[in-house]
Amino acid sequence: MSFSTWNIDASHSSVLFVARHMVVARVHGRFERFSGTLRVNPEQATLGEVEMTVETASIYTGAPDRDAHLRSPDFLDAEAAPRLTFRSTKVEPVGGASFRLLGDLTIRNVTQAVAFDARHIGTSKDPWGNSRLIYSARSTINRTDYGIRWNKTLDNGGWLVSEKIDLELDIQAIPAAA
Repeated sequence: MSFSTWNIDASHSSVLFVARHMVVARVHGRFERFSGTLRVNPEQATLGEVEMTVETASIYTGAPDRDAHLRSPDFLDAEAAPRLTFRSTKVEPVGGASFRLLGDLTIRNVTQAVAFDARHIGTSKDPWGNSRLIYSARSTINRTDYGIRWNKTLDNGGWLVSEKIDLELDIQAIPAAA
């Protein structure tokens, strides 16, 4: 089986997360600096490998004080663990353009197995004739599995920040330069 290498186009991609705040509210955030490569079978764009690196200091939620706290040792510890990484270990076709992307996610230098429900959205040409692969992927992780345990108990017995974090990736990839 032949594979070609594609680079994630970070300017047209997003790495997002959602956490519950005060039990019911959803706080959305993103990482602004990331890179990665995909090795994809051109005939079956749902088969291949993925490697991705995200700079933890690039976290952004729109609230500077919260962003600083998320970079601190209470959460991502961006100074001691400057990168999150993902490396796929297996791709399981689900049917049609959908697949499960299994791999190792490292946060705060702790690696855990994770599964993304993914979909090949399409292969397209941009206005300049360049090919693009377009994917979406979703997963939910437990932040305490990565040693991120900071929290506060609320008067109603709930927690200030949820343990479960939703990850959402929307990726455009372009052919790697020869």
